[in-house]
Amino acid sequence: MISAAHQVSLHPMVEPVSLSHYREDQLWAVIASIGRTSRVAAVFSSRLAAQSDREWREQQVKDYANFLRSSRRPAPFYSIKPIKRAELPRSWRPLPALGFLQENFT
Repeated sequence: MISAAHQVSLHPMVEPVSLSHYREDQLWAVIASIGRTSRVAAVFSSRLAAQSDREWREQQVKDYANFLRSSRRPAPFYSIKPIKRAELPRSWRPLPALGFLQENFT
C-alpha cells in the first residue's frame, strides 16, 4: 500500500494561479515563515492544490536539511491560509521552494 505522502509526490505539481487571468477574490496561500518574517510563497484556487504545494515545499526543505544545517540557515515553516486577492502586494511574485535561501526573503 502506498502512503498518502508518497501518493502526493506521484502527482504532478499543480500550477499556481496566474493573477493576471484569475478573477475570483478568494484564494489559498502557502505562507513561508522564518522567525517573525512571513511571505506568501504561492497562491492557488483550491485548498487541496495549496496543501499539495505546501507538502512539496516541506519535502524540498527535508531534502536539503544537511545543507541548511551546515550553512547555519533556518528552515522555513509552511502553512496554508485563505487570502483575498487584494491582500497580495502589487509586486508579489511566487517564491521558489528554496527561495528562502536568497538573501531577499524579507
